[in-house]
Amino acid sequence: MKSYWMKSDGKVATIELREIDQPKPGINQVLIRVKAAGLNRGEFILGHGLHKTGDAKAIGMDAAGEVIACGEGVSDFSVGDRVFGRCSGAFSEYALMDLREVMAMPASLTWEQAAAIPLTFHVVFDMLVVQGQLKADEWVFIPGVSSGVGVSALLMAKALGAKVIGTSGSQEKLDRLSALGLDLGICTRLPNFHDQVMQTTQGKGVNLVINTIGGSVFAECIRCMAFQGRLATVGYVDGVLKAEIDIEALHAKRLKLFGVSNKLRSPLQRSESVPAFREQILPLIGAGHIVPMVDQVFPFEKLIEAKAAMEANQHLGKIVLAGAV
Repeated sequence: MKSYWMKSDGKVATIELREIDQPKPGINQVLIRVKAAGLNRGEFILGHGLHKTGDAKAIGMDAAGEVIACGEGVSDFSVGDRVFGRCSGAFSEYALMDLREVMAMPASLTWEQAAAIPLTFHVVFDMLVVQGQLKADEWVFIPGVSSGVGVSALLMAKALGAKVIGTSGSQEKLDRLSALGLDLGICTRLPNFHDQVMQTTQGKGVNLVINTIGGSVFAECIRCMAFQGRLATVGYVDGVLKAEIDIEALHAKRLKLFGVSNKLRSPLQRSESVPAFREQILPLIGAGHIVPMVDQVFPFEKLIEAKAAMEANQHLGKIVLAGAV
């Protein structure tokens, strides 16, 4: 079967399409024919440490597809089922999926929409619900709201009854997101949003910050937080890994700061929140309260072009790779 692999020398990553044997499902695994797979920026950033120098590995981290074989111990799914979830080697004709990660596709979703969900929406669920403890009517602030994670966080937060403020360097993108429920869009790439955030929240600040940008906006985000506010750090696309912390604000306002990453988690730890996601979020997706935003779909043989489109930062929502024909 065809499968994309990536190799790094620590400075440069090389992607190649290989011909490898089709895998067979083991205990508590299903084998799917991949119909679509979502691109995730972090997988291609060497600084995130997902690729060891000198090693080559199959790439792609989440997929939607049709079950073609079930391993021992699988009873909840059958051949022919439409499923989606996180997995390794998703940029392939076929991929293995751990039973703990498999989710049945709502009938309302296309393959491409389903492929846009697993990794990104599980990360967002971690930030908003598992760690963020978001409540209806709270304010969420998302610097970089037009990113894949940012759009997904907006969609989920609105479905959960929250109010959302976001920043983007593109007014056109903010206008499009307003139609999806964005309560206030601030057109900026700089840490200069404090006054507008505080004015909109009547001086109280925001309850939950989803920092998709990194250290360059960290201090300004702290300034915008309400009493008992929470701040999630999910990325650092700005490359700024150090930031000043206002200890007085942290102390007086009883703030909570937490990171969101799967890099050091075991497969068991990563899957622990999947049952809650199935129970709380899948019904919202199935009912159309959350509709994943897919910006572009590239043919299977155009992964390099899809990666370039993602890195150009012109998209709104997710970029998806179609399954091999």
